[in-house]
Amino acid sequence: MSQLISAELRAQIGQLLMAGFAGFQPSEEIERLIREQRIGGVILFRRNIDTPAQVAALCRRLQEINAEVSDLPLLIGIDQEGGMVMRIEEGVTPLPSAMAYASGYASHAVAGCSPADCEELHRIGADELRQMGININFAPSLDINNNRANPVIGVRSFGENSPTVTVYGLAALRGIQAAGLAATAKHFPGHGDTAADSHYALPLIAHDKSRLDAVELAPFKAAIAAGVDAIMTAHVVFPAIEPDTQIPATLSRKVLTGLLRDELQFNGVIVTDCLEMDAIANVNAGGVGVVQGAVQAIAAGADIALVSHTYAHQRDAVEALILAVEQGYISLTEIQHKLQRITQLKSLKAAQDWRTLPQQPANLQAPSSLVFAKKVQSKGIFFAGQKLNVCKSTLLITVELLVRTEIDEVALGASKSARGTLLPFLQRAGIAAQELIIAPKPSDEEIAHVLAAAQSAEQIIFQSYNATRFAAQRSLIELLDPQKLVLIAGRNPYDIEIAPQAKTRVAACSNRPPVLALIFDRLMGIALQ
Repeated sequence: MSQLISAELRAQIGQLLMAGFAGFQPSEEIERLIREQRIGGVILFRRNIDTPAQVAALCRRLQEINAEVSDLPLLIGIDQEGGMVMRIEEGVTPLPSAMAYASGYASHAVAGCSPADCEELHRIGADELRQMGININFAPSLDINNNRANPVIGVRSFGENSPTVTVYGLAALRGIQAAGLAATAKHFPGHGDTAADSHYALPLIAHDKSRLDAVELAPFKAAIAAGVDAIMTAHVVFPAIEPDTQIPATLSRKVLTGLLRDELQFNGVIVTDCLEMDAIANVNAGGVGVVQGAVQAIAAGADIALVSHTYAHQRDAVEALILAVEQGYISLTEIQHKLQRITQLKSLKAAQDWRTLPQQPANLQAPSSLVFAKKVQSKGIFFAGQKLNVCKSTLLITVELLVRTEIDEVALGASKSARGTLLPFLQRAGIAAQELIIAPKPSDEEIAHVLAAAQSAEQIIFQSYNATRFAAQRSLIELLDPQKLVLIAGRNPYDIEIAPQAKTRVAACSNRPPVLALIFDRLMGIALQ
């Protein structure tokens, strides 16, 4: 049934969209979306990040553009989870990957840190984001990494069981919110027990409702009880809740309204994961497409549709939402409720006068924060074996890493020069090292080349990257002489189990430079100061 909507409401519907763009300054397209379609939020990625001062200037300019047409400030969001998912790395306090906080991972004991330390480090990181003008963090991840074959969560999870994820996830949540930022629990109802990546496919979690209640949903229930500001949806199918296996949670009214709103009584903002991921966008593989995905997600119960990359999709999504309201597919009452929730979130987290923020963030990387972060990260390192011999000829094998702090960075062609490698540390220590860079799935030719070089090397350092998921990479590790081998798990810690007899095994749930510095110190026998 068609319904007439006012010009004012038409303008307000843009609040239901959050968009991304490329560049260190506002693009023409993002300015048009703000001015003409009155979008409610902007998401930043690594492609928008140069320095903290530049980010602060960018956020201020975005808010200035928005202030010309709206009394409501923009939500400016970012995925700053820590470790492998940090959009801003330079000039801020480094945060570990989520899995590095607890007392053990991959069945291997590490010291770990307390929930209080986790909370404080997240507060520090969130306060640095606030100083730059960011007001919502798409963290923490409350996914339980109870499937080691999971290609996308892994170290982004606080652990492999519900109690650990709940305790540390809520600590992170409290820290983020204590700094004045909105925290976002993700990916509801859970993306941990999947063997597919929703960036490229449509995963399915087949557990019954009682299992979901006891495991996957438990951290989210706790977050709701703790007052989490926002929840991000998962592009994952849950037949126990939504019987139609072509409908992921993001598009399911049974999941977003029936379960999240009605059963779990969540009254905050629901934001979708990016609708340009293949689980939604790829119409050739059963997806509904980005624009239709935005309409269906909002109709299902989401408040904000996230479209991270393509201007045409962003523009058309707003127009499609207006049409859906006009045609009665989405009721006026529901739209008003969504706008109220968004307005309330903005009043709590984004309405502080952004004009009063300093042009140059002044309190980033405080010496005490850096010391604290170093101690927390050090407690999350698994180390077993011997230190390096500086006099031995060394072969460094590094799996080629783009700055894959999130899948979309690969699609955007992030610089290969920024990958994590121990080579600079070896060179600075005067260790003669030859580096061979191989693909995550090395070819037969690459394997032969490595094995030939390994024959003459006196010690071999292998920086793996999720080798348990890549048969050829795993086979190569198994072919290397364990008496020479220093195996460093560059992302998922499970890789260290491939070579239990290796001379040295190290895991830290990340390959970012601050972590590599600590790993290298351990390899050199240097204790934390």
